[in-house]
Amino acid sequence: MRDFLKHTFATLAGLVIFVTLGFAGLAVLLTAIASLGRDASPQVDADSILTFDLALNITDAPPSPDPSRLLSDALSGTEIPTSIGLQEVVRAVKDAATDDRIVGLYLHGDTSSVAGGSGFAALREVRDALEAFQQSGKPILAYTTTGSERDYYLVSVADTIALNPAGVMELDGFSAETTFFAGALQKYGVGIQTIRAGQYKAAVEPFTRTESSPQSKTQTQQLLADLWNEFRVTTSNSRDVTSEQIQTIADRQGLLLPAQAQSAGLIDQVAYEDEIFSELRKLTGETEDDLDADDLESFRQISLPTYAATIEQAADVEVGSNQIAVLYAEGDIVSGMGGDGSIGSDRYTSQIRELRLNDDIKAVVLRINSPGGSATASDAIAREVMLTSQVKPVIVSMGSYAASGGYLISAYADQIFASPTTITGSIGVFGLLPNVQQIANDNGITWDVVQTGQFANSNTITRPKTAAELANTQRVVDHFYDQFLTVVANSRSISKQQVGEIAQGRVWSGLAAQRVGLVDELGGLDAAIQAAAAQADLGEDWHIEEYPQGRTLEFRLLRRLFSSRLVQTNQPIDPLSLELKKLRSDLETLRSLNDPLGTYTRLPFTAWID
Repeated sequence: MRDFLKHTFATLAGLVIFVTLGFAGLAVLLTAIASLGRDASPQVDADSILTFDLALNITDAPPSPDPSRLLSDALSGTEIPTSIGLQEVVRAVKDAATDDRIVGLYLHGDTSSVAGGSGFAALREVRDALEAFQQSGKPILAYTTTGSERDYYLVSVADTIALNPAGVMELDGFSAETTFFAGALQKYGVGIQTIRAGQYKAAVEPFTRTESSPQSKTQTQQLLADLWNEFRVTTSNSRDVTSEQIQTIADRQGLLLPAQAQSAGLIDQVAYEDEIFSELRKLTGETEDDLDADDLESFRQISLPTYAATIEQAADVEVGSNQIAVLYAEGDIVSGMGGDGSIGSDRYTSQIRELRLNDDIKAVVLRINSPGGSATASDAIAREVMLTSQVKPVIVSMGSYAASGGYLISAYADQIFASPTTITGSIGVFGLLPNVQQIANDNGITWDVVQTGQFANSNTITRPKTAAELANTQRVVDHFYDQFLTVVANSRSISKQQVGEIAQGRVWSGLAAQRVGLVDELGGLDAAIQAAAAQADLGEDWHIEEYPQGRTLEFRLLRRLFSSRLVQTNQPIDPLSLELKKLRSDLETLRSLNDPLGTYTRLPFTAWID
């Protein structure tokens, strides 16, 4: 017994010592990391150029990668993800305008869109920030090799635009390309039955047709016309060229050689990048003698992600009871919790409820970048938005997409802001009912069913739906469509008949949506935040809190440690890989269709606009 007690107490003592030393070691490690982070914090040298690589994927919500993955990638030398939040970009550019250490801004690279990032609505807000920077009197220089319309939308702001002598300027207009799966599904024996409410609700067409319907083509053509007109007017206002001249170039040439682009007034000079570096060195006051022979950084500079990190580190921690919550809702709307890149109904209804019950939060700005998704999930989120708007101001800021279910969750807001290039509307509902009977039968698989009622086996995917089952689902779709119209009519204070005329699943640009009454104001996220502060009567005494709050202490520490590596950018992608990427995105969207009733409020599948 004595030996037993002795061993027991020895073991307990060892555990106590181990735990104590563990906590002490953890405290030392965290202190060391924080201290190292402070020592390693990037510095902004006097007379620096802010460099903005357009290949950065600009997302509405601040990216918040898993800390363990970030650490693993950083230690292994793997390229760190290159997404950056829209507000980080806008804040960095605007801060640089008044930062005496920054003497100019350099735009380079080609825009990159990953998972819905860098959409035209987001680029519009970046462009507005660049114009604000320009008004400070500091120059903006831009360099491109194969400038597309997406690139030119931003670089047209610059005081000086240079094109590589071996490059081209693409100015051929916008096109929308939709992938159709009907032939492949038929070939492999997957059956699809569809129902819909709204003559323009073309989201079912990729599964039932091999090309777009006349109605779908009509609405897409009008949408593209609105977006293209916005592009022509906006870019021509920054250059010595008219919107009509841009249209003529698109109709007659499409691709311009460097000399042609310069003659047309689209660029200022034809030059190699090292020649632009020489001009940048003049701004920083450097000479070639100031550079090391092996120094790849040929002028004094700081990248935009690194500069954004210094702003975050320098910012004081805001305290106080007057908070404006900015809740980012980005991706497909799905039932359940959802994950990164999706809007899970359980997760977002809970989050909105928390914001409603938090007395420190005086107003909510809902930033939406979503093509819609599950009808029941959209309805659940819309309900929480409505309840919140009854107790505090709710303002919606629409990103590149806020369509169908994305519009439904916007409808109850006190005020809706959109960009002229936002894709919205699509007020309609469809049902998608797949079955695997043929592919199963072809491989020797059959089923037998015993049931107690005519509709007991309605949810199966082992056979096509009967006429009676389809009629049941049509009733559900029609009922939900009628509810959708009622919500929009009541929240927008227009008659249900008027809503019916502008609904029918039709897609609208932000500019057109304002004209028909679906949107209140044209403006970006900053304008929506200011409106929220005004409606809540906060004056100047408020600060912003962003949700979901995914940036943990670990992430912030690791970002501080490895901020200098957050400047890697996406590499150019070849045409075949780009097409496979689009196809993969479409298939991922198909996987997200998890509505329990098989009914959806979603944008007419994915139309890739280039």
